[in-house]
Amino acid sequence: MKKTIGSDEIRIGRSAEAIAKAFLDNLYYLQGCTLMNASRNDLYMALSYTVRDRMLASWRHGIQDIVESNINLDNKTVCYLSAEFLPGPHLANNLVCLGLYEETRKAMEHLAVDLDEMLAQEEEPGLGNGGLGRLASCFIDSLATLNIHAIGYGIRYEFGIFDQEIHNGWQVEITDKWLRFGNPWEIEKPELCQKVFLGGHTESYYDDKKRYCVKWIPARVVKGIPCDTPIIGYDNNNYNTMRLWKAEAIESFDFQDFNVGDYYAAVEEKVSSETITKVLYPNDETESGKQLRLIQQYFFVCCSLKDMIRLHFSQNEEIESFHQHFTIQMNDTHPSIAVAELMRLLVDDYQMNWDKAWNITRNTLNYTNHTLLPEALEKWRLDLFESLLPRHLEIIYEINKRFLQDVQEKYPGDTGKLERMSIIDESPGKYIRMANLACIGSHNINGVAALHTDLLKKILLPDFYQLWPDKFQNVTNGVTPRRWIQVSNQGLTSLITEYIGSRWLKEFHLHISDIEKYKKDPEFCEKWRKVKKQNKTILASWIKNKTGIDLNTESMFDIQVKRIHEYKRQHLNVLHIISLYNQLKDDPGIKLPARTFLFGGKAAPNYYMAKLIIKLINAVGDVINNDKTINDRIKVVFIPNFNIQNGHFIYPAADLSEQISMAGKEASGTGNMKFSMNGALTIGTMDGANVEIREQVGAENFFLFGLNSSEVFTLKSQGYDPRYYYESNPMLKRIIDQISSGVFSGGDTRLFRPLVDSLLYHDEYMLLADFQSYADCQHKVGETFLDAEKWTVMSITNVARMGMFSSDCSIMEYAKNIWKIRRI
Repeated sequence: MKKTIGSDEIRIGRSAEAIAKAFLDNLYYLQGCTLMNASRNDLYMALSYTVRDRMLASWRHGIQDIVESNINLDNKTVCYLSAEFLPGPHLANNLVCLGLYEETRKAMEHLAVDLDEMLAQEEEPGLGNGGLGRLASCFIDSLATLNIHAIGYGIRYEFGIFDQEIHNGWQVEITDKWLRFGNPWEIEKPELCQKVFLGGHTESYYDDKKRYCVKWIPARVVKGIPCDTPIIGYDNNNYNTMRLWKAEAIESFDFQDFNVGDYYAAVEEKVSSETITKVLYPNDETESGKQLRLIQQYFFVCCSLKDMIRLHFSQNEEIESFHQHFTIQMNDTHPSIAVAELMRLLVDDYQMNWDKAWNITRNTLNYTNHTLLPEALEKWRLDLFESLLPRHLEIIYEINKRFLQDVQEKYPGDTGKLERMSIIDESPGKYIRMANLACIGSHNINGVAALHTDLLKKILLPDFYQLWPDKFQNVTNGVTPRRWIQVSNQGLTSLITEYIGSRWLKEFHLHISDIEKYKKDPEFCEKWRKVKKQNKTILASWIKNKTGIDLNTESMFDIQVKRIHEYKRQHLNVLHIISLYNQLKDDPGIKLPARTFLFGGKAAPNYYMAKLIIKLINAVGDVINNDKTINDRIKVVFIPNFNIQNGHFIYPAADLSEQISMAGKEASGTGNMKFSMNGALTIGTMDGANVEIREQVGAENFFLFGLNSSEVFTLKSQGYDPRYYYESNPMLKRIIDQISSGVFSGGDTRLFRPLVDSLLYHDEYMLLADFQSYADCQHKVGETFLDAEKWTVMSITNVARMGMFSSDCSIMEYAKNIWKIRRI
């Protein structure tokens, strides 16, 4: 007799039978269809709701735990403020963390439904630009896995980072409509909305207790609606929350305007308010774009801080103990307005005296810096800032006045130091330096790789380091092995588990090194190579489907996928490709391994030079890929629309990882870690986390080239002349001349002229200085790849020694050294 499944079992049961029944129920009752007439999206939505049902009971306990745990002063709640989150597709990750992947596959097979098709159906939330957002999501994953109560606060952009198409070799931006088919993972909470003031003016007065008070009279008020997504820990039934705010009007419809026939005015406030969270990173070249970007940052910070205080009061706590229960991490400078906003809330709304409020603020907030590019440290023009946040400007003036008094007392007569450390940049136009505000108002300041932190102290923030050396910490970034191995590389996951068991999935940093003892085992090595070949075959099939280009899976897959930027030096890679092409044309019999060069990444819509680099990659690929005399010994492919979902195919298939930024420019990088965790070897400079990766895997297992950061500084200070390298290196000169003469542009000598001129007359990122070292190192890479056994041993060693680059390790360091909390 067939077993009857109860209603509770349908909702939370873990068997294939219970999952299948719940799936059919959700298909019928939520999607309004049956298997016979369901669309692919209907099937995906029904399965997602089925998985979400199995998460919700524990998730609600997680929210309550956040509230109740705050009674214990050893157990603060971590609030991670980030303008970006890139969680990636949720379904596969949630199935893995719940331990339901295999049972779900059985359930779908029983119903003749293709699970892989449903996984591919999910729209990726493009709520970030790249590494910053992905790091935030890795951290929320690790916080849940480590049983640390946390909330990730950010913005629910209606339209995320653009989808990228390639037309005639050029990037074309397409609107990212990630919400068009619905989002089954989020739960909107309108009852927890928060009001946000904008513009207007302030009025000062003395209250009945003779206290000086300031009232902000806003020109405009909007409300923030929280949209919650449960973030599950791995194999521990622990959940945290990603709470993203969307903007709405206080009154979305003006009936009086409608009645008199002014239909646009009737909904004007709704349209204006919702624009705040409409799109990720509006073009800030225009005045309205700058204004919107500042509003976005303040909007989510204001909502988030008010929400934390609401949670704090829900346990009948006094506002004076806020910093004992909450610790806030600001992910880069975007949320740094939190310093002024928390002070405003404490001083204006809760009538706290300045010194007590400042003590709470500085013991609550922490600042992570993610850049070594001075131009990336946000500054807001003072008049723009005042027009939107008049009360915050007053508070910043007061913070700055008191801070500079302290600096002047410590360094009397040093006006240069006062000018550099001031929150107000007095240069023409006057600006608010948000990084300075973050440094002054934070308990800790951290970099994200050892080299990056060292350069923060010496070059970017030396005055603050001299004043507060104990404030500065290093926490090297990490990535979650659940997403980047278990979800994306099932073949490698199975092989590693077969040999060392499954503990490494939860405690990667403790157990992944166990595989190193098998690196000389012929059977294990053969299986390792087989997994890599399978992954390359999967990627090749996927690329064929996307681009129509056939790949040779016996060739070396040499991959560079990341945001397109001159400092990341994708064009250095292209120069080397042209050098190989020339070698093969000059000497067809030369012994070189076949190589497939794969690129991916998006250029900012208004960044012409980055777009030109994409065009160059495609132009060089068009020539080489269609040259029959090369006989497929080199292929060049630009993969459009690089994102997390595509990364699931790309990282596991890589043989060589290109991490070739100029030393001293990359804060950390996390793509380097994802590649290494999946067995790729790295060619790279001494930049960012490359330094620590090389230390861990061993110099003999890392292909190092180029100037280090001190050599870069020395050469620039002596007067770097890129033309010297062009004139003195015949191979390099030939390559540059080929590009400028139109060899790769159909005879058009103007197309790549801006890029060539930039290299010859400026070369800010020193490609020409590093070219020969890079070419020599690539020759060594080619020789090593021809020795399959040696390459395999190096690949295994890389994976085995990547333990410290799990984001779990990063979070444990934050918990111990910055947040001062214990794990439960």
